Amino acid sequence: MPPDTISAGPEALRSHLETLRDLRGRDASAGPPPRLAELKRWQSDRLARTYTDLSAQPRYRQATTFFLEDLYGPKDFSARDAEMLRIYPLLVRTLPATAVETASLAIEVDALSESLDRRTSEALPPGPIHEASYARAYRAASTPAERERQIELIAAVGERLDRLVKKPMVYRTLKLMRTPARLAGLADLQTFLERGFASFREMDGAEEFLATIAARERAIAKALFSSQVPFSA
Repeated sequence: MPPDTISAGPEALRSHLETLRDLRGRDASAGPPPRLAELKRWQSDRLARTYTDLSAQPRYRQATTFFLEDLYGPKDFSARDAEMLRIYPLLVRTLPATAVETASLAIEVDALSESLDRRTSEALPPGPIHEASYARAYRAASTPAERERQIELIAAVGERLDRLVKKPMVYRTLKLMRTPARLAGLADLQTFLERGFASFREMDGAEEFLATIAARERAIAKALFSSQVPFSA
């Protein structure tokens, strides 16, 4: 799905933040699924192995780190998301519309990934996680359409960032927002956007990088749903 056909904007951002709040709000009384942290560590290690070649290239090093840690990794953004939802009206008035749209897509990735991770962790068979046990849980907990949506959203965030970094005025405006964002309680969001901008500026064109990620993740998803083990790309 091209990024322009994906709904992104203030209302979408609020909806995705509320989804994350509802998902993580269950932890207040019952706690997160017992194996969620274990699953996220395992997936993070898998991603690092899959993209070792990209992280070794100076052109793609920063973008790979951003992808693995900020967009598709195990980092817990619950405090950031709670603050964004609390001051949502101020947020959409303060940040440029393009930044709000990019943030909306990133939050949707986070919400979808959180839901998929929780379901997958609950479907894991007893014992340590390995490729075969992960593959069984992956198939039991998700559909091809959901996994394709996840990949599309990741590509959409990257494509938005790639377009934005080519507009000097947007980048200057974002940097000028540092102090207002900190005072408004949006320092984490500001850091996320700046890290994304910096990494994509360093690449000087993200087409190959994003195509590589999409191709590998689709190949892995296809292998997993086809019961192919090992599935590493």
